[in-house]
Amino acid sequence: MEASNPAPPKLGYHLEINPTAPAAHHPKPQSSSSRDFQPFGRWIPWLVPSFVVANVVLFVITMYVNDCPENSPSCFAGFLGRFSFQPLKENPLIGPSSSALEKMGGLDVQKVVGEHQVRIGLLYVISGFGGSLMSSLFSQTTIGVGASGALFGLLGGMLSELIMNWTIYANKLAALLTLILVIAINLAVGILPHVDNFAHIGGFVSGFLLGFVILIRPQFGWVSKKHTPLGYPAGPVKRKHKIYQYILWIFAAILLTFGFTVALIMLFRGFNANDHCSWCHYLTCIPTSKWSCKPKVHYCTTIQSATQLNLTCQGNGKTQSYSLSNATEIQIQDLCRLLCT
Repeated sequence: MEASNPAPPKLGYHLEINPTAPAAHHPKPQSSSSRDFQPFGRWIPWLVPSFVVANVVLFVITMYVNDCPENSPSCFAGFLGRFSFQPLKENPLIGPSSSALEKMGGLDVQKVVGEHQVRIGLLYVISGFGGSLMSSLFSQTTIGVGASGALFGLLGGMLSELIMNWTIYANKLAALLTLILVIAINLAVGILPHVDNFAHIGGFVSGFLLGFVILIRPQFGWVSKKHTPLGYPAGPVKRKHKIYQYILWIFAAILLTFGFTVALIMLFRGFNANDHCSWCHYLTCIPTSKWSCKPKVHYCTTIQSATQLNLTCQGNGKTQSYSLSNATEIQIQDLCRLLCT
């Protein structure tokens, strides 16, 4: 799911800090805590190092499965024994053979090219770009992260592929209703707070249009001349594609190209789509009695001494002292938000 979080103040973040005069002219406030603590202490990163370790371990396992001395007449760095590499002529990147990669789950080039998996990759990437593009035009005061825009593009591509290749499917109506239901439920989730539904909609529309362009298939009953068996009865030759397929292909290609071009021009010119659409914000969040779509504004007064920062939340009256010298504006904003929530 595409998460949408408030951006820093320079980007329109609604957290505000009201500083007061220096600490030398104010008495120290009563702290709600019996001791000071240092909120931005040193910490040890673990996520990226874990990824690195996992990659190294997987590479070692792959080289063990490869077993170059057993399967090849010559190996690079043969002193490594079973963990030696394939000849540089076979793998200039210093690694295993293609068969070892297939054993470990790597994709066959022929499957990617011949079975058109590359089309799904293009659909995913371009849909993600379209979702981010629409989000940038409508959600200029928030930061959105996630891959759900691209995933919605896959849903849009499935729908357009079904429409485009209608003649080759059985149980068409059931498949169509199922797809529409899944899409509607996922889009409905986007009206909750902190979910970037603009990215979902942009990704879906991009994938829907792109699906007409790259997922077209021959109509039912068409036989390629290359695969016509000997003795196959000659008869009227069926067209590879129906007329409506050509029309949809041309229309979708033009609309997709035009939409991306116009959206990019508006983005680079600093266009804010919300200024020209008073109701569009309801597409990403609908206010109810259970939640509000407006980000809560927090106000804190600050007193900074040489080694200590004192914050008081004006909303709930809480006061806290932090062992922090020369606190930056971003650090103060984060601490104020934590103190007031």
